[in-house]
Amino acid sequence: MKTSVLNFAQQQLKKNRIVGGEDARSGKWPWQASLQMGAHGHVCGASVISNRWLISAAHCFLDSDSVRSIKRIIVHPQYDQSISDYDIALLEMETSVFFSELVQPICLPSTSRIFVYGTVCYVTGWGAIKENSHLAKTLQEARVRIINQSVCNKLYDDLITSRMLCAGNLNGGVDACQGDSGGPLACMGKGNRWYLAGIVSWGEGCARRNRPGVYTKVTALYDWIRSDVCNMLQVYFPSSGSGTLCEFLACSW
Repeated sequence: MKTSVLNFAQQQLKKNRIVGGEDARSGKWPWQASLQMGAHGHVCGASVISNRWLISAAHCFLDSDSVRSIKRIIVHPQYDQSISDYDIALLEMETSVFFSELVQPICLPSTSRIFVYGTVCYVTGWGAIKENSHLAKTLQEARVRIINQSVCNKLYDDLITSRMLCAGNLNGGVDACQGDSGGPLACMGKGNRWYLAGIVSWGEGCARRNRPGVYTKVTALYDWIRSDVCNMLQVYFPSSGSGTLCEFLACSW
């Protein structure tokens, strides 16, 4: 897959258009990025976490043999394609982006942060508006709630690991869909900042009753991002404004 980055949320543009959502106002979700593949256009979402780094889902890069605009892709070493566990990847851009009102990073929640059941969050993306439909031309947003882990695990026959969280509406009607993979599940937190609670990962169909969306749980993988990856890249926490990956971990709880 030859992937070209970037298009950000101010521009109109597997699980994954938002179902049951609405058009997002320009600049409302300034960390949302679109990963695009040649003539195919948009294929996955991603989130800006610094001026050089994006975070997305590992399954978006299973066949990435030649990636343009991206210098490096780091897939979690324990990513398990068969069960979508550890579905996370970090992308280093070839050139830095300049922050503005329309392009901003989202904060990463630390391991200790708990998004309680019922918390209202937002999922965004350019994915399909319903199963097997076309992609959205305008960024979509949908309001969802964090769902009890035990309840979700039962609904999905014990397939939900501790690296996953569920969000949506058990009555159906609201969900991520084809083309939203890798995009953000954003929840408001401390200091009225938005935090990346989840990364769109998988689900059964789109917006089906008792089949909520399943997301990579960022808090469960925070230590990998902060310690293992940052150490490997020889950058430190916190940095002094150099725009490295670890700089924006300072806005974590």
